[in-house]
Amino acid sequence: MLEEGLAAEATWDAPKPELLPGRVEVPTWERPDAAPNDLEAQRWGVIAPEGTLGDALLHAIAPLIEHRGKEQNAPVKTYRVPSDMNAAAAVQWREKVLQAEGVPEEERPWYLLILGDLHHVSIELQQVLAQGACVGRLHVGSPSGEPDLAGYAAYARKALAHARRTPEEETPSLLLYTAQDGTAATSLGHQLLVEPCLEAMRTRWKAKWPTLDPRLIPYESEGPDALLRAAGEARAGVMLSVSHGLGRPRSGWASPEQQRATQGALLVGGGLPLTGDKLREAPFLPGGMWFVVACFGAATPAKSAFHAWLSQLKNAGKYPGRPEQVLSKLPGPGERPFVAALPQALLANEQGPLAIIGHSDLAWTLSFTDEGSSVSRASRILSALEVLANGSRAGVALAALMRAYRAANESLMAGYQAREDALLYGTPDPTDPVRHGSLWLQRNDLRGYLLLGDPAARLPMKRTGP
Repeated sequence: MLEEGLAAEATWDAPKPELLPGRVEVPTWERPDAAPNDLEAQRWGVIAPEGTLGDALLHAIAPLIEHRGKEQNAPVKTYRVPSDMNAAAAVQWREKVLQAEGVPEEERPWYLLILGDLHHVSIELQQVLAQGACVGRLHVGSPSGEPDLAGYAAYARKALAHARRTPEEETPSLLLYTAQDGTAATSLGHQLLVEPCLEAMRTRWKAKWPTLDPRLIPYESEGPDALLRAAGEARAGVMLSVSHGLGRPRSGWASPEQQRATQGALLVGGGLPLTGDKLREAPFLPGGMWFVVACFGAATPAKSAFHAWLSQLKNAGKYPGRPEQVLSKLPGPGERPFVAALPQALLANEQGPLAIIGHSDLAWTLSFTDEGSSVSRASRILSALEVLANGSRAGVALAALMRAYRAANESLMAGYQAREDALLYGTPDPTDPVRHGSLWLQRNDLRGYLLLGDPAARLPMKRTGP
């Protein structure tokens, strides 16, 4: 969060997003006439890196692959991909391999589980595929950064255990938490996201589920004990949290291992961040789902969608503060992208959640606000939470959020086109610079959310139908 704020014209010259070929960002659904949670109709597949590493990762989760195959009554399709796919290569792979003309539509998996860290299978492939499929990623690494095959196997056991058990809960546990540390970012997050979500749960949701009891976890400045207790006791829980995610310290990282272990850890009071080491074995949303609003809460990419813009602001002198403080938290030369350690630890924790939706970049308030961060649009994130609470699969929740991304992307691109047309024909520019800037931030903020865990995972709740 840039505490001093930005002038309305700051994003006027923001770099135009790359226009991907093949209208990738137009929503598609492989089986639009079938229920989204029905694996037999929608299918489930796995994407692994090429080579022996991919072989090992597939072997580590083989029991989960076998179970999904039985669940969909068809063999699971596995795909092997190179590690260096950019957005254009990802689009080409999607069109020529995943959607190959010779493969019947009913055999193309709509649910896709990616195996490996961001340098094993690129984040660009994940983001491209998320515009037409339910995509999640599973990675558990050792301190050295190499894949921890035991962690992959532990997640597979956990997912299987919850899929096979007889559900007892009829309604989910609903938890909301804000690290109310007095900063502008978390204050806005609480006022314009958490409070509206809580109100909707206590009124509209409760009309559907009379026994529902949404709970606001109190923030304690001395430490996260209240958060840990509530999350540890939750059953079939869905949690929304708003906090800061740890970035690069002023003195820099002591080592690449320290960066991978702590970047994206959550600042939740007590002076020390909530890291993966603290939650590797402790109960925390067992069998549940967690939506995390925090910078780098899910991952740190090789480059940020905001990097060029922030550099441009700095060089043009359009911002009176110090945007380099934000730039310093982004990956530097030679630093590889990675999934955050906290969700890795929780996914491998057999008493942890089944899936986590979090941010893979600098997180802004524009994903849940409009008009200069003063008008709440909490419904964008609330829609994903409601999908999870209904007992739908985790990938469907991310697909609900991506609808808001595509709407913002379409409006933003229309604005760029209007500006270009005005320049071509010598007419006044019809675009509103304030709305244009807000759309640019909103589009990139929403695009940064990723699903970690199996997209076919769902809450262990009583349900009817697929």
